[in-house]
Parts: sequence; C-alpha cells; structure tokens
Amino acid sequence: MTTDSEILAGLRDAILTEHTGSSFYTIAAENTEDPKGREVFRMLAAEEDLHQRYLKKQYALIAGGRDPDPLAVSDTAALLEGDSPVFSTGIRDRIADAHREMTVLSVGLQLELNTISRYRELAERAGRPGLREFYDQLRTWEEGHARALERQSRLLREAYWDAAGFAPF
Repeated sequence: MTTDSEILAGLRDAILTEHTGSSFYTIAAENTEDPKGREVFRMLAAEEDLHQRYLKKQYALIAGGRDPDPLAVSDTAALLEGDSPVFSTGIRDRIADAHREMTVLSVGLQLELNTISRYRELAERAGRPGLREFYDQLRTWEEGHARALERQSRLLREAYWDAAGFAPF
C-alpha cells in the first residue's frame, strides 16, 4: 500500500508525463505535412493538456485527503478510427518522404506505452479502491491513443521500410 506522499509523487510524475506528451504532439502537429495528421496531433496534444489539468485537480483533492473525482473520458474515439486513424490515406503516396511522420508514430507510441505502464504500476500500488479505479481510467484513456498510433504504424510500416530501403531483402 502506498502512502499519500508516494501517491502525490506519482501524480507529479504523471503531470510531467502529460506535459511532455502535449509538447511532443504540438511539435508533431507543427511539423507534419499531412492535414489529418496535423488535426489528430493537435487533438492528442489537447487531450494531454486535459489530462494534465485533470491530474492537477486530483492532486489537490488527494493532498486534502479526499479520493479523486471520476474521469470524464473524452469522445475522440471516432477521430482515431477508420482505415488510417492518424494520417490521411494520401500519405501512402509520399511514404518515402514521411520520415518525420513515421518517427512521430514510433516516439508517440513509446510515450503512450510508457504512460500506460506507469498508470498500471500506480494502480497496482494504490491502497484505496478509488485510487486504483482512477489510475485504471487514466490507463484506459491512454490505451486508446496507443491503439491508434500502433494501428497507423502497422498500416504504413512495410511500405515505409520498402520505400526507405530498410528492408533487408
């Protein structure tokens, strides 16, 4: 069971992680040539900002000895669906030049997976049921982002590797 100081330290780490994610997706939006990618990265940055504000509020509640508020999950799932959940289908036409976009997918996915792992760890260590549920909800939210990035990466990976000459055959 974790102490309140450990819970608050975990929340500080989570707030920093969300800030890092927001900055990353903002930079990604500014540097992609793909219009849908720009829209999706802006949305992801806005969600990370929302997470950060939410976590700061929960930090104040927990520091005051209260359980966190329930998480209101955003309805962005529709934006992260479809044949190409992050980029417009036209990216395939310029896949050989999509180095930034492919890097963003890779780094963004790793950030999301690290965050998921961190929230899972915090949920397992939480002593109060309300805290476990809180971290599980945050993890679920991030898993939606990770699924979209992984799916897009999988859809483009082979074509990108082939066009960039990475394939060993």
